[in-house]
Amino acid sequence: MNTKGQNRIAVDIGGTFTDIALDSGSSLYTAKTLTTGDDPVRGVIDVVRIACQNAACEPQTIDSVIHGTTLATNALIERKGARVGLITTEGFRDIVEIAYERRYDQYDIFIDKPDLLVTREDCWTVPERIDADGNVLRELETGKLNRLLKAIDQRGIESIAICLLHSYLNPDHERRLRDLIQARRPQLSITLSSEVCPEIREFDRACTALANAYIKPLMARYLHDLSLALTAEGIDAPLFIVTSGGGMTTLETAMRFPIRLVESGPSGGAVLAARIARECGIDSALSFDMGGTTAKLCLIDQGAPQRSRQFEIGRAERFVKGSGLPVRIPVVEMIEIGAGGGSIARVDSLQRLAVGPDSAGSDPGPASYGRGGELPTVTDADVALGFIDPVAFAEGRVRLSPGAARAAIKSQIGTPLKLSASQGAYGISQMVDENMSNAARVHAVEHGKEISARTMIAFGGNGPLHATRVAQKIGVSRIIIPRDPGVGSAVGFLSAPISYEIIRSLYMRGDSLDVDAVARLFAEMETEARAVVQAGAAGARLEQRRLAFMRYQGQGHEIEIPLPAGRLGAGLGREIRRRFDALYQQQYGRTVPNVDVEIINWAFIASTPGPATRKVAPPRRRQQPRPSHRRKIYWGQQRKMLEVPCFQRGNLRAGHHVTGPALIVEAQTTTLLSPEFDAVVDRVGNLVLSTRKKTGGRTNGQ
Repeated sequence: MNTKGQNRIAVDIGGTFTDIALDSGSSLYTAKTLTTGDDPVRGVIDVVRIACQNAACEPQTIDSVIHGTTLATNALIERKGARVGLITTEGFRDIVEIAYERRYDQYDIFIDKPDLLVTREDCWTVPERIDADGNVLRELETGKLNRLLKAIDQRGIESIAICLLHSYLNPDHERRLRDLIQARRPQLSITLSSEVCPEIREFDRACTALANAYIKPLMARYLHDLSLALTAEGIDAPLFIVTSGGGMTTLETAMRFPIRLVESGPSGGAVLAARIARECGIDSALSFDMGGTTAKLCLIDQGAPQRSRQFEIGRAERFVKGSGLPVRIPVVEMIEIGAGGGSIARVDSLQRLAVGPDSAGSDPGPASYGRGGELPTVTDADVALGFIDPVAFAEGRVRLSPGAARAAIKSQIGTPLKLSASQGAYGISQMVDENMSNAARVHAVEHGKEISARTMIAFGGNGPLHATRVAQKIGVSRIIIPRDPGVGSAVGFLSAPISYEIIRSLYMRGDSLDVDAVARLFAEMETEARAVVQAGAAGARLEQRRLAFMRYQGQGHEIEIPLPAGRLGAGLGREIRRRFDALYQQQYGRTVPNVDVEIINWAFIASTPGPATRKVAPPRRRQQPRPSHRRKIYWGQQRKMLEVPCFQRGNLRAGHHVTGPALIVEAQTTTLLSPEFDAVVDRVGNLVLSTRKKTGGRTNGQ
């Protein structure tokens, strides 16, 4: 029996499945169940019980719980949050409506504007004014506050966002207004822009505060209920929440700033991919996480995922910047599209096959689940093609019906397009693969990165199943499937550090940098960040990073510059200018001479050290394992049935070599090895897939 202090669990709630990874110190136990959309807490407790049973450990021996969820994201996308109102400075009621004073597509006369969560009728103002240096020009006047609160009551407002002009420099008025409202309306949830996003740019700050206010009551209830449920289950352990930046934070901080959880689940996958890249010595990688509802792609360079300070939610146009709700939070930079196992396929009004972005989810789920779903999905297509073992799917907890899958495809796709069920399934599979490939190309181009020379790291319930087909479309020739890929994000959570990032605006020019003022600002941020991290890791050694966000004078956007470690001295201005010029030259191929630089924002990151990584050496010998059985699949590229060997991944050992076409089956997913690929098991159990070299117009081994 395991004792207290040896067991950690990580739980990831997705749109279709809830995944868990239990680390006992010597072994990793994983499980997957359907997400209980009506009560996500119930699904978490169900999967915790399964994992504890598999590991033969009692709940009382759990040392810590790490949790990531898409609940915040889904609430924003599906507009299931609270009724919100905005209070801003008198004269600036229309700040949200005005936005950036531009259209994301100026030539589209039928443009759909982003839904910004609040209507003009739910925006109010108060007399006050702080200038751009943080000085009070007009004191906060509260004489009409009771009238404002009566209007809030009449509109049925549940949560308030307060965003006053220049409060990122001087938050006194926001704090006084919050205290006055809280005293008179204690039931109202209140978000201050100076706390959730203390940065320059009023519209972005207002949107971030609104988004936080919108999901704060929902997430506070959920996290509170989850904490109580875990305690009732006998788990007396700290609960950490994964943030969109790939770190962990405390329960209290997550409840105050739930907007930081928007990309909570997907960021765990990026953490996993970055660790695999470091272990395998891969400088440039592409993280490919395909689950039941969405697919996420992230660029990994030098063992770290790309990061960003801005993120858009619910874009009206999938790949068009400016068409969504902007929020400014630390986030792992990735592209996410509605392409998962549950993505619904249909024939549109122009008789074209379309897949997603809507999903069948876990209830009713794909037609093959037998839970009432009638529309064909990507999972139904994979079942109809023979890629998924209907008996072993999701550890055998979901029995699939190939007949129901084929019937749904034939009815909704085959008959309208005059195709057989197999051809319709192949079309669905090709369409979703092309959607994901296009997303990968767009993401790489937007960031000025190449993609074909990268190694793909594929995971998620459907990632290994589609990896070789997507790789062929984007020209990638090497793929790594890590151990336990079906619950990849949950496994990634176990590697995430406890961390907290603070960013503050303090405008300075390079030629007049006030080092003492910068040092004071960092001292304040360090105190706040360390307090949050040490609340979850008392006594732990902490690492720190300091950043400056800089641009040439007159430019509109900044790039992130790491500051030197140690004490900030008189040479800080020269050093960060040198670093800025070097990074600008690297990114844009030139510098701008005779132009001063501006520093807009400063950031401080405190974190516990990440786990040590060990380099993985390739296996010395290759052996051909014996398949456990054979199965027929429909291979659309050749328009025929193929009988392929099936291997149980648990039986494969380091050095085992598998030639495609083949299926490598495990408890929570299946790896499809296309005819052009080989697979080798490395020394830690990763599957390393690579294309075979062609000779004389044919591929070796075919």
